[in-house]
Amino acid sequence: MNQLGDANLRTWTLRVTALLAADTRDQLAWLGEHELETKDVVEEVELMCRVSEGLAERAALEPEDQRHLRAIGRRIGEIDATRRVGLWDSALATDSAWDDIRSLARQFLLTRLGDWHQPLPRLVRPPTDDH
Repeated sequence: MNQLGDANLRTWTLRVTALLAADTRDQLAWLGEHELETKDVVEEVELMCRVSEGLAERAALEPEDQRHLRAIGRRIGEIDATRRVGLWDSALATDSAWDDIRSLARQFLLTRLGDWHQPLPRLVRPPTDDH
């Protein structure tokens, strides 16, 4: 991949981890009235972890960054299918895995940026049938 593509993927990785690292109340505020399925969040994080492997192979991520992202990937992989069902706001309140993931994401951001407090990504609303 080219440098611009790698830069965009690194930015996306930072945005996803910023959301994962945020305090629960900030995550819930970010969700607002939107319903986001836990399985969709898990799939996005799993994709981020796979993409980060490619970034690391191209030396677009530091080895320490990759170590943290692998830890996030391992923890997210431990969330079984039954705990992936339902809305993410409910999972945030009831599943301690998200506390672990939050801590791991904070460690990644601390290593990468020096501070885990980062702006949350813009929430993209799904397309509707209305034009």
